[in-house]
Amino acid sequence: MAIRATVSRFPIDADAQEAGGLPWGVTVSPFSTTDEHGTAPVYGSEGHLLPRCENCWAYFNTYCELEQWAWNCSLCGTLNGLTSQAIARYSHPQSCAEMMSSFIDLEIPVDGSEEEAMQARPVYVAAVDLSSSEEFLELTKSALLAALEALAPGSLFGLATFSHKLGLYDIQGPIPVVKNVFIPPELDGTAPMELEDVMPLLSFLAPVETCKDRIAAALETLKPTTSWERTTAAGQGLEGVFLGGRGFGVAMEALFNYLGSEYGNTFALARVFAFLSGPPDYGAGQLDTRRYGEQYASKGEDADRALLPEQTPFYKDLAAVAVQAGACVDIFAVTNEYTDLASLKFLSIESGGSLFLYSNTDDSTLPQDMYRMLSRPYAFGCVLRLRTSSEFKPGRSYGHFFPDPQYENVQHIICCDSYATYAYDFEFANTVGFSRHSEPPVVQIAFQYSVIVPPQEISNSKLISASRHNYSVQRRLRIRTLQFGTARNFTELYDSVDSEVVLSILVHKVILASLEQGVREGRVLLHDWLVILTAQYNDALKLGQHGNGNLTVSHVDVAFSQCPQLQPLPRLVFALLRNPLLRFHEEGVHPDYRIYLQCLFSALDPSSLNRAIYPVLTSYANPDKQAYPRHSLSRAALLTSGSPIFFLDAFTTLIVYYSSTADPSLPFPPPHDCLLRTTINKLKQERSITPKLMFIQGGQDDATAFENYLIEEQDVDGNGLTSIMGFVSFLEEITQNKQTEDSQSGYMVRRRRLRKLLSPQDCKQKQTEDSRSGIHGASFKLSPDKKLLGASKCAL
Repeated sequence: MAIRATVSRFPIDADAQEAGGLPWGVTVSPFSTTDEHGTAPVYGSEGHLLPRCENCWAYFNTYCELEQWAWNCSLCGTLNGLTSQAIARYSHPQSCAEMMSSFIDLEIPVDGSEEEAMQARPVYVAAVDLSSSEEFLELTKSALLAALEALAPGSLFGLATFSHKLGLYDIQGPIPVVKNVFIPPELDGTAPMELEDVMPLLSFLAPVETCKDRIAAALETLKPTTSWERTTAAGQGLEGVFLGGRGFGVAMEALFNYLGSEYGNTFALARVFAFLSGPPDYGAGQLDTRRYGEQYASKGEDADRALLPEQTPFYKDLAAVAVQAGACVDIFAVTNEYTDLASLKFLSIESGGSLFLYSNTDDSTLPQDMYRMLSRPYAFGCVLRLRTSSEFKPGRSYGHFFPDPQYENVQHIICCDSYATYAYDFEFANTVGFSRHSEPPVVQIAFQYSVIVPPQEISNSKLISASRHNYSVQRRLRIRTLQFGTARNFTELYDSVDSEVVLSILVHKVILASLEQGVREGRVLLHDWLVILTAQYNDALKLGQHGNGNLTVSHVDVAFSQCPQLQPLPRLVFALLRNPLLRFHEEGVHPDYRIYLQCLFSALDPSSLNRAIYPVLTSYANPDKQAYPRHSLSRAALLTSGSPIFFLDAFTTLIVYYSSTADPSLPFPPPHDCLLRTTINKLKQERSITPKLMFIQGGQDDATAFENYLIEEQDVDGNGLTSIMGFVSFLEEITQNKQTEDSQSGYMVRRRRLRKLLSPQDCKQKQTEDSRSGIHGASFKLSPDKKLLGASKCAL
């Protein structure tokens, strides 16, 4: 569990926080195998016996004062008694994980009998779009064949297709058999019959270890539906326009109900892979893609704002059905046409899945992404809870989860891997703050989750029948407790800044602002934040010199030269303004790509996000010798370095660029056994998605892809409007705005904007009203009798 804070020394009170101008919060990667320092948790058992505070329900930890018969809670200070069992337990501290470390991972009993606990075979279902092309289906087949190689023996696999009909494959026999259910074209229609009546679920789900060849044979039978078949089945729509034939919404709803009937019996988690080649355009859940383009241009509406919200609640409601069925949905959209991912995204991210977007089939990394995703361990049925000491409290929460409908600061995550990251910001609970005589601030994260444990090797080599329970579910409780210092002055506050975490919180906030008020407002808020931070920093350190009542321009330190921890922030803000996430629609940013970036960036850990926003540019003297570890993203950096080879890591893209002046004797592309290739391979293995690798030889190849990342040569002014200014001019513009901000009227305007950006209150109120959280909130009404919200919720 990696936890990183925007500042390692917290502001002393609300006035100090506001005057500092910095966001205050943490990012959490709960299923990370180590903490942020690389230290693994101390593992143990009997997590259900861990003492809890009678007042705030925090867990006992190493920061608590332990007496012979009682202990003081490190979060609220309450004195709690110990049971005789706990007293005996803690008489041998070296045998208790919670006495050895503040980062622990404890096994807890699974509800139900041992027989029920063994019902844990993982289930994977592929839903393939047949209203597509041959190229799309070939790519999908390759991806699913890669997936089969990654799935562990004992897994169950089902193959379904959708177009104007839903097809279920029986792949356990010698010849694949498909049974179809026609999808009604009505907007409020559902599947005409239960899928269990079409094919029993256990006939649909085939054991991977015995049916892999038959699954592969079934994949070869996939053929796209013809345009004649689609239009004949759909009939004509209004005004003679033919309806489409991609009944995605009805198909998904039917599949979730199908799987939900056996949730908790046949499986503990189902993962549904939805392969889409275009927007749903048939039956319930169809999307009107005419809203992209001329529709809003003719009405004079702001496309940057109009195309970000969902156009229908259908898929947000459908996500609730998936959650009830214990299904995690991964969407793989392979298309360059407008698909309205703003509506579809909820189905994926609310259920703990991922959203992938590929613009074409030629250079798609879909097979690699499938294999990478299924090869790494994951947790499921997760409950996440953050607690703090009494002086402050959580404000907003961000990430791919849905909030508990009953308990505050409790989030549910259907599926969580080691890369998944969530964020919180804080606010003071009172006007006193952290007094000089109070205990240090404490943050405690509790993460309750399940993992599927493979069967142990059997010494006598007895064969285990595929029909028996080869896997077991193990329920665990991971707890991390951290103690922070407080900043006595602004120097200590600024010196404790983690710029990567600051960027992460800012990205969450500007995404939220963009969704609610449009991209333009998100840009303005981000720009104004940097202006005010610059002003606060100069004022706090008394760097400005006054003459005749006016601040001397030359003495405005816009580069934060006296605080190394703040120095990366101007470049990061500049880069974020240049990123497609916040660029305007008229600059050529596709709305689906913007939504994809929102979903990707809001799930990345701070270091990965930093790299995605401001790529790392390294130079090499030759493929086996690094020259400089980091350059600014400018042509000047390339020219002055004198290096022949440059390697750019933009997280989703890796580029090796040979300068046009490079010695022709240098091998191109770099050989497979060189240092540069080793570095590339290591980065690819560590990445959550498969980055595209490009080799460009300057003077011979088109270098546009590389030059586009030299953002400091591109143009952005302080207001986010395209102009002739680069990064240096951007800093000058921030300086000028700082002077304007010093005036009383400008100060008040920007102060309101700063509070709007940094205050957790407005979003928290909205979350309370409609159960939404961050950009990925959901208004779910889940049944309290479901296992998802059962004992695990109350236990956390």
